[in-house]
Amino acid sequence: MKPQPTLSVAADLQNLAPIRRFVEAAAGALGFEPEIVSKVQLAVDEAATNIIIHGYQGQQGAFEIELRREGNDLVVYLRDDAAPFDPTQVAPPDITLPLEKRALGGMGIHLMRQAMDEISHRRGSNGGNELILIKRGGSH
Repeated sequence: MKPQPTLSVAADLQNLAPIRRFVEAAAGALGFEPEIVSKVQLAVDEAATNIIIHGYQGQQGAFEIELRREGNDLVVYLRDDAAPFDPTQVAPPDITLPLEKRALGGMGIHLMRQAMDEISHRRGSNGGNELILIKRGGSH
């Protein structure tokens, strides 16, 4: 079994561009179409931003991103050692409200839900988080 594309990065907003490039290259190498790749890039960008800003809250830390092809699905694992947080438990924002009446935050998770077919969370084996993002429908 060949190793899966994996990137370990410091929890720093400056790493968002290299993360996007990694996702594009790795997903492309796994045989996924550009339309799928761009949706996965968006979701991973939002997830990584949340890990950096909300998970580590300005403290030093790192996280890992792994991409896998599982059948026709592109599966992304984001693993961190930040305080446990399950984004799947966040209520969807009421996007029918005018902007000035909406609660702050939650749009990143909303965008992740829109871009991906499935999102799940589990506690990491050493604490922390493992966020699993699944995009269905790749062909190979």
